[in-house]
Amino acid sequence: MAMQPLLKVYGDRRSQPTRAIIIFCRVNRIDFEEVKVDLFKREHLSPEFKKINPMGQVPAIVDGRFRLFESHAILRYLATVFPGVADHWYPADLFTRAKIEAVLDWHHTNLRRGAATYVLNTVLAPSLGLPSSPEAAKEAEKLLFRSLRLIESMWLKGDAKFLMGNPQLSIADLSLVCEIMQLEVLGDTERDRILGPHEKIRSWIQNVKKATSPHFEEVHELILKAKEHTAAKLRSGPSIDLKAASKL
Repeated sequence: MAMQPLLKVYGDRRSQPTRAIIIFCRVNRIDFEEVKVDLFKREHLSPEFKKINPMGQVPAIVDGRFRLFESHAILRYLATVFPGVADHWYPADLFTRAKIEAVLDWHHTNLRRGAATYVLNTVLAPSLGLPSSPEAAKEAEKLLFRSLRLIESMWLKGDAKFLMGNPQLSIADLSLVCEIMQLEVLGDTERDRILGPHEKIRSWIQNVKKATSPHFEEVHELILKAKEHTAAKLRSGPSIDLKAASKL
């Protein structure tokens, strides 16, 4: 009897969506092969990878003959196709599922756009010798703060443990929290300035960490090492070399 081809996950752990996919697979005991696509080496733009994802972005998966990119689509696919994934991740109930879809759709142009653009223009671009825009960083910061306030007021009402008051986490919780974790590379002071006013957000992050431990911590090790490297650089000078940190 022929063996089922192993699921392949193409990504870079410096990528927020890649981390979400890997954590999901680990928590749900989905057997997979992690194929690193080094973003700093621009491997995502190679002809070989573009055969997997013509958009040249991570993450992407290959499941037998089936190829898929876009992290939210991948999470939906994994939660639906693989046996043993608990219903709370992507509920069969269409009303609950639709609400999760709404959060995921909102995420791309709000929280992700704000957080990613802010990190890019304050830390990543300068460290890689790329042009950065203080104006873009300022606008991204406004969007990021607005997004955090909305999450608290709309989806973490009262003493909600997870989004929409659900007692257990969904793929939306995992995707959004992995995005917020990218703020770690800014250093403790800047991260706390952003997240400090948002007690519900901070509690929610801890709930997601606890529900996915120890995999959450292991998959985020690279980001936390980059954070340590950033702190050391800030003490010695203004230049931040995340590329060096990524090799730690």
